[in-house]
Amino acid sequence: MPIVRIFIEFLKLGCMSFGGPAAHMGYFHRRFVDEICWVEARDYAELMALCQFLPGPASSQLGMAIGYRQAGVTGSLAAFFGFTLPSALLMLTAGLWLAHTEMNDATTAALHGLKLLAVAVVADAVAKLYTSACPDRPRQGMALLTAATIWLWPGMVSQLAAITLAAVIGTSRSSEPMPQRTSSHGISGFGSLFLIVFAGLLLILPWLDTGGLLSVFDAFYRAGALVFGGGHVVLPLLDAQPLIRDGMSENTFLAGYSLAQAVPGPMFSFAAYLGSALQGSLLSGLVALSAIFLPGWLLLMAVLPIWARLRQNPRLAGALAWVVAATVGLLLAALYAPVFVSAVTSPASMATVVFLWALLHVLRLPLWAVVIIAPLAGLALAGLGVA
Repeated sequence: MPIVRIFIEFLKLGCMSFGGPAAHMGYFHRRFVDEICWVEARDYAELMALCQFLPGPASSQLGMAIGYRQAGVTGSLAAFFGFTLPSALLMLTAGLWLAHTEMNDATTAALHGLKLLAVAVVADAVAKLYTSACPDRPRQGMALLTAATIWLWPGMVSQLAAITLAAVIGTSRSSEPMPQRTSSHGISGFGSLFLIVFAGLLLILPWLDTGGLLSVFDAFYRAGALVFGGGHVVLPLLDAQPLIRDGMSENTFLAGYSLAQAVPGPMFSFAAYLGSALQGSLLSGLVALSAIFLPGWLLLMAVLPIWARLRQNPRLAGALAWVVAATVGLLLAALYAPVFVSAVTSPASMATVVFLWALLHVLRLPLWAVVIIAPLAGLALAGLGVA
């Protein structure tokens, strides 16, 4: 698979994937499972579950894993750079020049339209994954139980508890091992090296922290290494970093967070804004951006080379099958909050979701075309006063 093709595919998604991690997984499923068939539905659900297990930005790691499946380590980097580039450029610019600029009404209305599109995309992904990843009633029940748990007790603890429970149940229900897949990307001998680098940086960086760019790298690397699920979950970890709390006002921090939700691509690109705003330099923003994504990539590269062998263990296959079901439940929970509740604020906005869904599934317009139409729909709702 040509690296340029991988980069371009993810660059296109990086330009149109609004709505946060849950929406990104929906966009990935539509493109790589339904349209160009780079990944089978069962494999996609399996990789999605694996990325929920690992610290780091789950949706970005899923993109890296898909890129790795096509062209190894270089494929994972091509996927990362393609998907991250649009949001990184926008957030670097915001950090350098637009940190105190508020979004106007037109921008807010257009963003609302894109959020409504995310509802349609995520709903479609949930429906398809529920069918393919939960083939029997016990796993369907696991998915629904997970969603209900997250709705009643939202937070990272509930998510990890649901995934752990699913893994324990699945271990006692040994599953048929996944088919062995031959691959030219197996570099399992380097897996331990990636793991050593991950742990070494986490332990050594605080001792080497002498200020300047190294302190920026340390703060953002630590945040990226300790967050599960990514997206909005990284906000409190970043806000708790002394370097960030002492280096900028709360208003500047929250302004960047609002802008991060207004751009496509990964929420972790918020680091580019913070880094550039902290020291007023492009280099600082790039260091922060690299540092926050690095631990998640290192862990993924440590696991993926041996993944084909690990998935042959019947107990692990059973655990994974149930974790996949729980992950579908997590996506179902995310469909309601934050995706649905942040976007559907009136009957008219719900009607717009149905309209956008019909454009995709009845008229079968390409996703890029609907991404153009969605902001116009948001502006129309605002103009009519029915948003």
